[in-house]
Amino acid sequence: MMNESLRLFAKSVGAGKDRIIVLAIDNAGWHRAKKLEVPSGIHIEYLPPYSPELQPAERLWPLANEAVANRSFQSLKDLDHAVEKRCLQLSEQPHTIRDYTNFHWWP
Repeated sequence: MMNESLRLFAKSVGAGKDRIIVLAIDNAGWHRAKKLEVPSGIHIEYLPPYSPELQPAERLWPLANEAVANRSFQSLKDLDHAVEKRCLQLSEQPHTIRDYTNFHWWP
């Protein structure tokens, strides 16, 4: 599955001999595959461990989790709907997103 997703990503961004894409991802175990086939034009760079400041979106998880914390859901569809609703709410609050993801040194 990861190989197919990476292939589709490479195709969608036009990666290849004439266009090199650097894909920075965190070092989580599920972002690594034993037999990963990296398409031409893609270079994967893993972020150092314990460096959330290099991936500001990581700080958004507590905001998204507010919709599901301490709740139970009848189905996966209900859970998905709760998270979707919360993400839509957050998309209308750019100041909140900025407060969680900006660092004093971030451009």
